[in-house]
Amino acid sequence: MTKKVLFINQEIIPYVPETELSVMGKKVPQAIIDKGWEIRTFMPKWGNINERRGQLHEVIRLSGMNLIIDDTDHPLIIKVATIPQTRIQVYFIDNDDYFTKRKMTVDDNGVEYADNGERAVFFARGVLETVKKLRWVPDVIHCQGWMSAVIPFYIKTAYADEPSFANTKVVTSLFAEKFNGSLADNFKRCIEHRDATIDKLEAYPESFDYDVLAKFAIDYSDSVIDTNEAVSEELRKYAAEKLGDKFVTCHDENLSETYNSLYNALTEENGQ
Repeated sequence: MTKKVLFINQEIIPYVPETELSVMGKKVPQAIIDKGWEIRTFMPKWGNINERRGQLHEVIRLSGMNLIIDDTDHPLIIKVATIPQTRIQVYFIDNDDYFTKRKMTVDDNGVEYADNGERAVFFARGVLETVKKLRWVPDVIHCQGWMSAVIPFYIKTAYADEPSFANTKVVTSLFAEKFNGSLADNFKRCIEHRDATIDKLEAYPESFDYDVLAKFAIDYSDSVIDTNEAVSEELRKYAAEKLGDKFVTCHDENLSETYNSLYNALTEENGQ
């Protein structure tokens, strides 16, 4: 049976400008398809994405759910497109308030949106609810970009008993890109969902800066990949101490072999 990887990306070229994140958002899924894995790929439908040029269209059967974040309803819209000259189909998580009417993580003046934490929570839950609707069971979830940092926690708590994710292993990649400052004070409250209760977050400070968020993702991941020499030594050391040989360094050399071997090792732990 073909093994499956769910990629949850912050950015993917050609839909957004070329950055370290957007290049890897396309490069890694393509490399893994070439290794024979079945994949699904998700990203936010950032407001600067040209839907006509990218040939995005709404998937009505997957849209229409309301997600409650901090006691407020937010409609979930799902769109889809295929990256030209590839076999990569991308699902886009959309919402008028969180994504359509905004740029990416910063506004026109380069100021970070105050509700980026809420946006990350909506994105995470939107992806997982959509995968459930697709009745698709990933063996591995690979999170690329800090917007997906809530995913590992949800997989090990709120979605742990879901058939789609019961045996799923979670990989988090660490990149050089980070945000400045901290997420809003309501971030912990926004994360609460089912068994993802606020008491499970007591070990973390009220103020989530980038390093706290990264450590939060590491704590609930089965493996972490250091993708860039610019990743902080503090985070490298933290991940290595937490994960031992499941902390992997791969600065683009032999990417397809390294990732393929890691995924296989993780799935073999489940006897797959």
